[in-house]
Amino acid sequence: MRIIRAVAAVVSVCLVSGLGGLSLLSDAPAVAQATTATPTVAVSPQYDTTHVYVPAAEFDRFVASVLATFGGTASKKGVFTVTPTPSETMSQLVLTPVGTLSVFGFETPIPYPFGSERTGYLVTDMDLAIRTARATGADILVTPFNDPIGRDAIIQWPGGVNTQLYWHTTAPSYTALQAVPENRAYLSADRMKVFVHSFLAFSHGKVIADDLHAPGVEIGRPAETYRRIRIQSTFGRLTALVTDGHLPYPYGREMTGYEVANLSNTLAKAKAAGVAILVPPYKADDREAAIVQFPGGYIAEIHALVGG
Repeated sequence: MRIIRAVAAVVSVCLVSGLGGLSLLSDAPAVAQATTATPTVAVSPQYDTTHVYVPAAEFDRFVASVLATFGGTASKKGVFTVTPTPSETMSQLVLTPVGTLSVFGFETPIPYPFGSERTGYLVTDMDLAIRTARATGADILVTPFNDPIGRDAIIQWPGGVNTQLYWHTTAPSYTALQAVPENRAYLSADRMKVFVHSFLAFSHGKVIADDLHAPGVEIGRPAETYRRIRIQSTFGRLTALVTDGHLPYPYGREMTGYEVANLSNTLAKAKAAGVAILVPPYKADDREAAIVQFPGGYIAEIHALVGG
């Protein structure tokens, strides 16, 4: 898939006025649309990668367990410097039908703030993406730097959600996903609105569901409810889980939710590959879901859609 560089001129006043054009999320469910005043920098969901940092000794076992669970392929493993300061890490790209993972096994101490970013978003133009991120309320934690195959930066959305932006010198070409995973962001009620507004303005996404009384079993509190906001954009899916932070383990540790066709079959493959089931399957709304931990410590939600 070719990456088309943005050719439209970006005028800062347009970016700022774009933020003003967003209707505020109220305490009632709302469907919000992103402004079209900001430039579009997204490419496609198969280029959005979950960043997974595992101990170097567990690297190969982790990659094998992911492929055994979801299927797919992996790039050739290598040792690279992927930070702007000296460091070395094993790195491998894992391409599954339900999501892409960038796996890192550092052989040196990990420079700050690397390891805190949950997702990498491929953008059409790095400089344009940085200007847009700033104008829509994000902080630039790591300014753009060169890596062996392109450029990278790390931004932080309001609410403390860290994301890598990346651009490749040679445009990558990955197969479209069978199911788009969701980036799962836990937020406080105080920062929820500003996070949603910032992310929608940057991503040109839309809120597709805003449930004020989502079932608390989804966050380990089955006797209660909480607010869940689902967002869809060209970057993929994002679910904002708005809580008071009183979360039993392992809720809040899972960065990504993977959609599979059959949960029981997937969990059977996972267990055979050494994956631990932290939260056994449960049903809520239109899903049957579980939370698992892969070798190396990576925690993920896996779910299948059910009739309703």
